[in-house]
Amino acid sequence: MKTWKLVSGILSMILFVLVAVQSCAAGMVNALENNGGSSGSIGIFVGILMLAGGIVSVATRKSKGKGGNIALFILFGLAALMGFAGYGNYSDLVIWAFWCLINAILAIVAMIKNKKV
Repeated sequence: MKTWKLVSGILSMILFVLVAVQSCAAGMVNALENNGGSSGSIGIFVGILMLAGGIVSVATRKSKGKGGNIALFILFGLAALMGFAGYGNYSDLVIWAFWCLINAILAIVAMIKNKKV
């Protein structure tokens, strides 16, 4: 699980840049069209939670306790929930929400696996 935490953490930190740029563009489209959409703003929050989750994932990859995995579950789970709930006209947000959901599920798997050892 150490390798997964390192890889997913680095990927999440890199994907943050892409999510942030796309979210800013979606927010600009929402503002210009005056359509009342909020998917760009939600995308920024998803990106920030992805960045925080990536940092926590890399920082806690060698820890034996449950605290890091619980934090990962909360950060990535909240990002997935927000992404699925508010994608609107920014349809790529579903892809990033799915990435966060995978990370949240794997954090639970890591927590269960560490409990049995």
